[in-house]
Amino acid sequence: MPLPSLPTWSSLLSSAAGIRRTIRLWPPYAATGIHLVELADDFSTAVTELKLRPWTANFVGTQFGGSLFSMVDPWWMILMMRRLGPDYVVWDKAGTIEFVAPGRGDVRARFDLTDAMVAEVRDAAADGEKVLRWYAVDIATADGTVIARVRKQLYIRRKPAST
Repeated sequence: MPLPSLPTWSSLLSSAAGIRRTIRLWPPYAATGIHLVELADDFSTAVTELKLRPWTANFVGTQFGGSLFSMVDPWWMILMMRRLGPDYVVWDKAGTIEFVAPGRGDVRARFDLTDAMVAEVRDAAADGEKVLRWYAVDIATADGTVIARVRKQLYIRRKPAST
């Protein structure tokens, strides 16, 4: 009797529900205490959270900068990939983080990819040329204090039509 086959990454990550389940076990998140709090079924919104724990703190007891960047790193790309669909290539190209205030508690980041943002990219990429766009997200405490601002640049291109 053959063993059942394991799911592929593409099958695990093909839906918002699959991503929500899989991301809990993804080592860069599971090992650092980063949690995906919300992911809309239509990929329009994502919310991530990082609780301040001894293993998420830096030398001076505030949120570790690498974990702050990790909590926001893939989300603009994932949201855009899923909203545009398989006819587009989407990659992270660049990223910056500005530390604004010490993260002395739990923090969250909210990503909102609007229909207008997606439509603008579709229009810009219609001719098959690469499109570079910057997207920003703030990382904030529960009371709304911004502790870091992150900008991510996406590379987007429409795939050539199959012949």
